[in-house]
Formats: sequence, structure tokens, C-alpha cells
Amino acid sequence: MKAYQLQDASGVDGMKLVDLPMPEAGPGQVLVRIKAVSLNYRDLLTVRGGYGSRQKFPLIPLSDGAGVVETIGPGVTGLKVGDRVVSSFFESWHGGEAEESKLRSALGGALDGVLCEYRVFPEHAVVKAPAHLSDAAAATLPCAALTAWSAVVKCGQVKPGDVVLTQGTGGVSLFALQFAKLAGARVIATSSSDAKIEKLKLLGADETINYKTTPEWGKLARSLSGRGVDIVVEVGGVGTLNESIRATRIGGMIGFIGVLAGQAQSEPRISLMVMQQQRLQGVTVGSIDDLKAMIAAIALHKLEPVVDRVFPFAETKDAFAYMATGAHVGKIAITIP
Repeated sequence: MKAYQLQDASGVDGMKLVDLPMPEAGPGQVLVRIKAVSLNYRDLLTVRGGYGSRQKFPLIPLSDGAGVVETIGPGVTGLKVGDRVVSSFFESWHGGEAEESKLRSALGGALDGVLCEYRVFPEHAVVKAPAHLSDAAAATLPCAALTAWSAVVKCGQVKPGDVVLTQGTGGVSLFALQFAKLAGARVIATSSSDAKIEKLKLLGADETINYKTTPEWGKLARSLSGRGVDIVVEVGGVGTLNESIRATRIGGMIGFIGVLAGQAQSEPRISLMVMQQQRLQGVTVGSIDDLKAMIAAIALHKLEPVVDRVFPFAETKDAFAYMATGAHVGKIAITIP
């Protein structure tokens, strides 16, 4: 089979298309023919060597894939040949609370990922894909969608009438907007461009803020919400944390996910967070049980992920280059023939 493999930390140029032996499904395993994969910002960090000495080489990158069960190993009872499935981010995190042993099983990091034609998975580690989604759309679910689900639904427990603030137009943020609207919440969405803001409105954002023209957007968000937002889906990291603290109501939650905004320009307002009894909740994807619950909701509501652009397998490096521009709205996918 063919696979893209990171040979070193030299960036996208260090990723080579290689021929590898065809894997075989063993007891309790399934062989999946990968039909589509999607990119996350984490994948861009990985190819750039952003994980330092923890990075293993060679490595097949990417965590998020969708495909078709090609063969099943002895003892497999819940899946059959021809089933459409999606991968799970953490193969060993079946359910329950996160633990160190469960978090060691991340695809495209600790374990080889899905940027390949075929991959063997434990039966428990793949979940049937929603029937209404294309392969490219289904491939967006394991990381970005589940991270948003964990922030909004599992940790945030958003209910009708709550106010949720999302940042930007990346995959996690758009899924968070969609899940918040499904829950009956009001959404305030930020972006750096008026063109992207128009797309956020089409997805259901109730209020929008251009954070380039309004650098102190936290104060405006607090004003728009009345008393402060109930939840911020924080993908910017320390670079946007102060404005998120400003935006959040007394007793509200900041779901801390990403590092997109870089370093903080000033000291974090930790004292304000303490005085307002806010909760800073780290969010790292979710378990296989969480993935099943989210996929059930997506199937029920026929939710459509926002896929900005789909690249063919041969143009994988171009897909990474496109992600690096930050021009995308939603997810970037790659189809594998």
C-alpha cells in the first residue's frame, strides 16, 4: 500500500510517499480501506516538528479518517465487510475519565495515523459513519468535531438559552457553533474578516465580532450577552485568553483547546478569573463512547460538517500548504482513490 510518512522534522518536505506492506487484520481487528482523511492544526504542528523529542519517526501522520471495512479478523462481531466507519483519535480511551494510559494512544502522534491507503484498527476503535455524510465529511469527525462536542456538550452542558462564544472559522469553532445551535443556545462568533463573518452568519451565528477592528472584543461580547457568556470555546490559547476572561460571566466556563493565537501580549487576568469564579477547562478530544454519542446526534439531526476544500491524495502537500495560509473556513479533506 502507499502511505505518506514523516521521515524527520523538516516540515512538509520531510514527508515522503512510500510503499509499505499491506497490513492484515488479526484477532479482534478490522482492515479498513481509507477513503478520506482530514487535517487538523495539530497535524501541521506535527509535520513541523512541533512536538520536539516526543515525536516518533518515521510516522504516518493524521488522526482523522473515514473508510470501508475491507476484511475482519477472528472474533470480530460488531462490524462486517463493507461497513463505512470513522477512526477514533485515542484508540485506548474507551470511555470514562481521561488517564495517562488512555492518552498515549493518539493516532498520528504516538501511533501511526491514517494518511495511507489501508490501516488496521481494533474493532472497538472505529465507529460506523453517519449514512448521510460523504467520506470527506465523515473524515472530519474524530478530532475537530469531537473536541467541539466535548467543550460544548460534555463539559459545557450547554442548554437552551445559554450564550456560547466561538473564535474564528476553523473546524473546531464551526462544529462548536453548530452543536451550540442544536442545543438551543445563542452564539456570538468572532473572526478576523468581514467575508468570513458573513459565512458565520449563514451557519447561524446570532452575533458576530471582527476582532481585528475590535481588539477588546471580550468587553463587547459581554455587553452583547447581557451578563457575560456562559461558555467560551477558546481555540486561540494564551494569546486570546484575557479577552475570553473578560467575555465570560461569573461562574462561566472557558473551554481551553488550542494555541492558534500564539503568545500572550500581556499577563493573563488570573485574578479576574478567580474573582468571577470562572472555570478554565482543558479539552482534549474525547473518548470512543463520546464519539459514538456525537455521531448519533449528527445522524439524527443530519448535521453537515463545513468542508472548505477537498484535495486528491497526490496533492497532500498542497493541502498542508493551504492549511498554513489560514484562508480556509471549516475543514480541509483529502480523498484517497
